[in-house]
Amino acid sequence: MSREPTLNRVIGRLGFGAININSVIGAGIFGLPAVAAAQAGDFSPWLFLLAGVMVFSVVLSFARTASMFRTTGGAIVYASHAFGPFVGFQTGWLSYCSRAASMGANTNLLVTYASWFWAPLDGQPYRAISLVLLISGITWLNVAGVRNSMAAVYLFTVLKLLPLSLLILFGLGSVDAPALFGAQAPEPGSLGETLLVLMYAYVGFEGTVVTAGEGRSPRRDMPAALINTIVAIGVIYFLVQMVSVAVLPTLADSRTALADVAAVLLGGWGAALLTLGAVFSISGNLSSSLLSAPRMTYALARDGNMPRWFGRVHPRFRTPANSVFFYGLLSLGLALSGTFIWLAAMSTLVRLLTYMVCIAALPRLERTAEAFDRQFTLPGGLLIPGVAMMLCLWLIAQASTQSWLTTIAFFALGSALYWRSTGTPPPAGG
Repeated sequence: MSREPTLNRVIGRLGFGAININSVIGAGIFGLPAVAAAQAGDFSPWLFLLAGVMVFSVVLSFARTASMFRTTGGAIVYASHAFGPFVGFQTGWLSYCSRAASMGANTNLLVTYASWFWAPLDGQPYRAISLVLLISGITWLNVAGVRNSMAAVYLFTVLKLLPLSLLILFGLGSVDAPALFGAQAPEPGSLGETLLVLMYAYVGFEGTVVTAGEGRSPRRDMPAALINTIVAIGVIYFLVQMVSVAVLPTLADSRTALADVAAVLLGGWGAALLTLGAVFSISGNLSSSLLSAPRMTYALARDGNMPRWFGRVHPRFRTPANSVFFYGLLSLGLALSGTFIWLAAMSTLVRLLTYMVCIAALPRLERTAEAFDRQFTLPGGLLIPGVAMMLCLWLIAQASTQSWLTTIAFFALGSALYWRSTGTPPPAGG
């Protein structure tokens, strides 16, 4: 499909994998072990694995779709090609709002973790100063070039995986295999609720496909990166939970689960190391967010669905600088004001709706996609996407009325923006 020569194509398979790890492994793994243990006890490691298997069907669907495109935009491009510009715009706009709110929330969480080392960070004015410095610094890295931002992504990937790897390495000897394999599954009612929570730990991969326009060979590299990293993340989650349950009997009551596990295994320095791991994990998540999300508004402007200002590429760095600056400012405003809290309520619902649009686009895209040698394909045709669609339908049925109302409000705002930018009213009936 259409080529896009204006951005630097410097990201390879390893780079896409690093972006995906940072997009998916954020703050969740540092809080969810306690939630899982409270619901399922010794069986909780298997729930992490089961949640990963369920999400895997969605990831496979995205991998197939990603194998058809070389352009920046991800879900926006997929939806636009299948259903037209208005659906593509709304897909990008709602996802964009959700990611900005998440970035504001995660930046606040990062400062909270960092206050473990210096308590004044948790109060004003140091919290506000920290938020400004953090978001400004990461924003500038992304304006200054993809090579610079990718260097940060690689660094954060190592720094977030190292503490988790040490926790697994030192804790494996404490695992009680009979207890693990003989654990009883929770009741079906609580099982569904727990899986719904744990699946939050796997979202974020949809941001990786946005950066395809800066990949050397995205149609080959993106599917492999998505699949390999999601499998690796599922294994990491399983092992971390397995060690945590074995080492910390009071895991279900812990507010800083992995730091407490590290304290038992390694002492005070271990707890400090895991706290640093949380800081680096969230930092990597923020870096990946600022690398991928601004490409959404860039893609929308490129297609004439947003003001051209968002589509301008920096003459020196060849990055979508205006879109990066705007996203950084929006995220900073949300982080400083605290209004990101109510946006977070609709964040998960919006992601699921985005997944459903992309899955629904597959049959149309299959008929028009350009084929090439060794292209990634799905066994069973549309069977796996069908399973993924049913999974998403089940999940959105769990969303609160408030989340639906908030999503509808942003849909209406997006419709107004689309009308103003294009001079075309949204299609009747959506």
